[in-house]
Amino acid sequence: MFTVRRYEPSDAAAWDALVMRSRNGNLLHRRGYMDYHAHRFNDASLVIERDGDIVAVFPANRHQDMVSSHGGLTYAGLISGQALRAEATLAIFGNIRDFYHEAGVRAVHYKAVPHVFHAYPAEEDLYALHRWGAHLVRRDLSSVIPLRQAHALTQGRKAAGNKARNAGVVRQEGNDPAEFHVLLVDVLQRHDATPTHSLPELRLLQGRFPRQIVLHEARREGELLAGVLVYDFGHTVHTQYMAVSSEGRQVDALSFLLVELIGSVYADRTHFTFGISTEQGGQVLNAGLVAQKEFFGARAVVHDFYDWVL
Repeated sequence: MFTVRRYEPSDAAAWDALVMRSRNGNLLHRRGYMDYHAHRFNDASLVIERDGDIVAVFPANRHQDMVSSHGGLTYAGLISGQALRAEATLAIFGNIRDFYHEAGVRAVHYKAVPHVFHAYPAEEDLYALHRWGAHLVRRDLSSVIPLRQAHALTQGRKAAGNKARNAGVVRQEGNDPAEFHVLLVDVLQRHDATPTHSLPELRLLQGRFPRQIVLHEARREGELLAGVLVYDFGHTVHTQYMAVSSEGRQVDALSFLLVELIGSVYADRTHFTFGISTEQGGQVLNAGLVAQKEFFGARAVVHDFYDWVL
């Protein structure tokens, strides 16, 4: 009933069309986003068809005898259309298993799409993984605000936002991420880290998705004090990067910017996500980092990872 085959570049338009009408896909799963770093990964993505129509796609890359869904993405897994139901999904996972097994793949590392990024319920894949013997091997903790419900922004964060506003800080959208990227590199270096994206990569992606990758800046008299790079998935928005200068910390510019985004710019959306606060494969919780997010009313959602031996 279903055909599983390798993705080919000629499938790009049909792949993107499936992602855009899917229940659990978003910007990250479109080929224009995935392929910006295609040179780093051996693509092993799959297309699932029924009667010649694409009903699901599986973003993946291969390293030796292991497949990951996908090594260059925060999460992926089976991206499915509205018509795909539970029994069909179970059968598709059997077809995926057979396809990869015949290709010499030993195991699949599956990075499930957290439910807050779903446009419609889509956890048939988790049941299929259970039925096919996969095991949960990692769980990261992310922080999410449900924007359409009462969320407990603390008085301290409200006061911080007012402090910056009274100090003359204003919000604006950035046209070029260069200055923000310099600030971001400086901030991350203090924690022995670097941004996932280089400046040319950020410019490339923002150029491809100008309405979905948006830089919000907090400035005073033209000086950049803080920035938040938002990935706009439609019903859910995600803070991909945040950074604040030493001057910005003195006037709480980042708090001001987040209060503006949560309470005004994106107030009509469903969820506002801050990303994970765990380290070392989910075994260590960065208590200070998660507390900062919780001060804005965010609470926990998990990102789950499975190993599936074929």
